[in-house]
Amino acid sequence: MNAKAKKVLTALWTYCLLIIVAFIFVFPCLWLVMGSFSATGNLYNIDGFFDTRLSVDAFVKLFTDTKIYDYPNWLLNTFIVASLSCILSTVLLIGTAYVMSYFEFRARKPLMKLTLVLSMFPSFMGMTAVYLLMTQFNLLNNLLGLVFIYSCTAPLGYLVQKGFFDTIPHSIYEAARIDGATNARIFRTITLPLAKPMIVYTALTSFTWPWSDYILPKLLLSEESNYTVAVGLMGLGEEEFSRFAAGSVFIAVPIIVLYFVLAKNMVTGLTAGSVKG
Repeated sequence: MNAKAKKVLTALWTYCLLIIVAFIFVFPCLWLVMGSFSATGNLYNIDGFFDTRLSVDAFVKLFTDTKIYDYPNWLLNTFIVASLSCILSTVLLIGTAYVMSYFEFRARKPLMKLTLVLSMFPSFMGMTAVYLLMTQFNLLNNLLGLVFIYSCTAPLGYLVQKGFFDTIPHSIYEAARIDGATNARIFRTITLPLAKPMIVYTALTSFTWPWSDYILPKLLLSEESNYTVAVGLMGLGEEEFSRFAAGSVFIAVPIIVLYFVLAKNMVTGLTAGSVKG
């Protein structure tokens, strides 16, 4: 077999494997989307694997039938938590990464090692401590408590952002300091414009986590009026499967749109931040 034939077979095998993997990941999503248009509504009454009786009633009920399941209120709560967490987390994360990259101080290396070790532990291991802290601060069943936790834990994941800042030549900073620029001005006029891809990446990932998180809101929120979408949807029964699927599809749309719109900055920020620090 000549080299050209081997190359063709390798490419064919690669594409076949990628199609199979893509199908495995896409098929559940497709099933959920089709389930959201099911006219039966009940999970156990779906006619066939894909229900042929289609309807948009589930999407209509999401925003009209709010006596028991107040989806619009859940959506508003989720947006408030995700937006505030995104802003605060981005500010804290970018600031932490810049300090760890630009400044040299005695505790820098120990702090980097400590955060690396802490990041190896699953986040749910600290749920009991989080619950007790929120109890002491009277932030149980409070959306601000969620924002507080999401924002304060965000700086632990600064390593990708630090890797991006490490790629900025220090000669630029030195030239600015020679011209009399302060650290604050260097950060504002030089670092931030150069770090636009990383800021976009950080903001999007900081928004996505609270937007779709279930464990922490379920732990801290007890009143249905304060539920986020993830907690509210998990409370739906089998007879409301179409509404559950419709709510899941609807809340996924903004994230998908943001990822497509900001894909260029996402890839640039992620690849530039993956260098060795």
